[in-house]
Amino acid sequence: MTMALLDRIKSPADLRSLSRDELRTVASEMRARLIDVCSHTGGHIGAGLGVVELTIALHTVLDTPTDQLVWDVGHQGYPHKLLTGRNDQLETLRQENGLSGFLKRTESEYDTFGAGHAATAISAAVGMAAGRDINGETFKVAAVVGDGSLGCGLSYEGLNNAGHSERDLIVVLNDNEMSIAPNVGAMHKYLLSVQRNPLYNRVRSKIGDIVDSAPGPLSGLSTLVRKWEESMKSFLTPGVLFEELGFRYFGPVDGHDMDALIETLSAVRDFKGPRLVHVITQKGKGFPAGENGEKWHALPPGHDPSTGKQRAVAVAGNPNWTTVFGKGLVELGEEKQRLAVITAAMPSGTGTGAFGKTFPSRFFDVGIAEGHAVTFAAGLATQNIKPVVAIYSTFLQRGYDNIVHDVAIQNLPVTFCMDRAGLVGEDGETHAGLYDIAYMLAVPGMTVTAPSNGTEMLGLLRAGVEHDGPFCLRYPRDTSPDVPVAMRDIAAVPYATWEVPRRGREFAILAVGTMVNQALAAAERLAADGLDITVVNCRYLKPYDEVTLNAILSDHTQVLTLEEGTVVNGFGSFMSATIGRLAPNVRVSVHGVPDRIVYAASRARQLAQCGLDVQGIMDRVRALHESEAIAG
Repeated sequence: MTMALLDRIKSPADLRSLSRDELRTVASEMRARLIDVCSHTGGHIGAGLGVVELTIALHTVLDTPTDQLVWDVGHQGYPHKLLTGRNDQLETLRQENGLSGFLKRTESEYDTFGAGHAATAISAAVGMAAGRDINGETFKVAAVVGDGSLGCGLSYEGLNNAGHSERDLIVVLNDNEMSIAPNVGAMHKYLLSVQRNPLYNRVRSKIGDIVDSAPGPLSGLSTLVRKWEESMKSFLTPGVLFEELGFRYFGPVDGHDMDALIETLSAVRDFKGPRLVHVITQKGKGFPAGENGEKWHALPPGHDPSTGKQRAVAVAGNPNWTTVFGKGLVELGEEKQRLAVITAAMPSGTGTGAFGKTFPSRFFDVGIAEGHAVTFAAGLATQNIKPVVAIYSTFLQRGYDNIVHDVAIQNLPVTFCMDRAGLVGEDGETHAGLYDIAYMLAVPGMTVTAPSNGTEMLGLLRAGVEHDGPFCLRYPRDTSPDVPVAMRDIAAVPYATWEVPRRGREFAILAVGTMVNQALAAAERLAADGLDITVVNCRYLKPYDEVTLNAILSDHTQVLTLEEGTVVNGFGSFMSATIGRLAPNVRVSVHGVPDRIVYAASRARQLAQCGLDVQGIMDRVRALHESEAIAG
């Protein structure tokens, strides 16, 4: 696809020689380019389509990369990549050794700060501004933050510190009324009030007319009139909140009006101190299949952009883990009237949206506020409610303090369901759920579980809701190995029990969750080599099954632990210490995700890179067997 103007832009400097009409053409070409590429590669397209004009305006007005531009999360960053020398690489987006789906400091000098979690931009920008001032430099620092991220406490902390510091800093609030799902909370209502306040917008328009048309002798009134406008703003707009935090407020500005954006940002650039530009955009703008912000927040690969549907007809198969979880949750909610569900801005991603539609009074989407979600659940639990908190493993890390202090110390019955646990494929290193086993094992009183299939997941979910204390379960971004029956026919998995689906001699694999089926497949193939392997499904990691473990230790000389999580302080480390105490003569080896960053690739490829596919497990077992034979 030929993009006459876009193909000529190798850096933001090339934008600055273009006319406004040419910039608008660039915007159209950028949207076409993004839609074409993302329909093949997949990716977070919605936010990027909404900030095309804003991205052009920022790079036109600011002297990037000398001026530092910080994008929150990175979902908004695809247009930024197009303008900063990466247009010809866009087809590699989210592919192995290709462009990251997020911003990445090692990828470009224009990527000043990398992040995959929301609300980091303001805090990072304040730090950059402070560093600039310490070094005696004068460049500008601008942070672009979505309105959904303003519901996250970190944004408030950054705003508060920035306003207090009085440093030279620009915050651009990209207000599209969405994060992934529609925004919730008081801040969302607050921002809407300025967009829909006709009185303020009429008054402001009239003030502009008066000031701009005042004759010579009266031109001095402009200062007085502008001061009056600022006073009126305090009564009529949400700008007063930002003003009270120490920011000079500008807006709202139409985020798709190139002229208004460039003129506003040019004026704002020349002010000093903290200032905030409120920009109104439309998430998914220009997507031909429709502009449903939540539906097109991210596309899987292989979509027809004109319809939003898969190009190829998908082969019928098992549902994914998230779908199984969501369906089972609804069925469990029908049984248990005190069951409540909480998510953090991800009703569709976690599969909890169906529960919300069925039981709206027992469903709570708290926005991008994971710490609040956990403590809110703890509060519910004090009132004899059984809360289920469904959050991606990577995002639940942000609520760890709340898990320890507000749930575990008080021994409250909150069930944590961690989606996207383990390796997550093309979403890459920022979204990998590799640390939940390690961090949950460290929490006193926490029951830690991992199912090997969808049926077992629902059995553990039932066990968690019926347990009188903190409980967690993890499951991957993948297809379920089975198709579970109705929830009413699935019993709770007996507490602190393992199962042994394959019995052998001498060598045992203690497998966790997704690794159980991999271990079974490896064991079947190793049998041809004369290796008779025991495979244990360690579905309860903590507390573990003491009876089964002691039985394994009594007639096996080697044990290999296997987990789709970090090897540092994970289940393998836990079992090594336990077995070292119970049976010092049994040799224990640990196999999991190495202590390094795992970059974007297909999930299958990532598993192979970590030695967690069937071949990798076979190779590890053979190596251990050979070393044992040599030692013997």
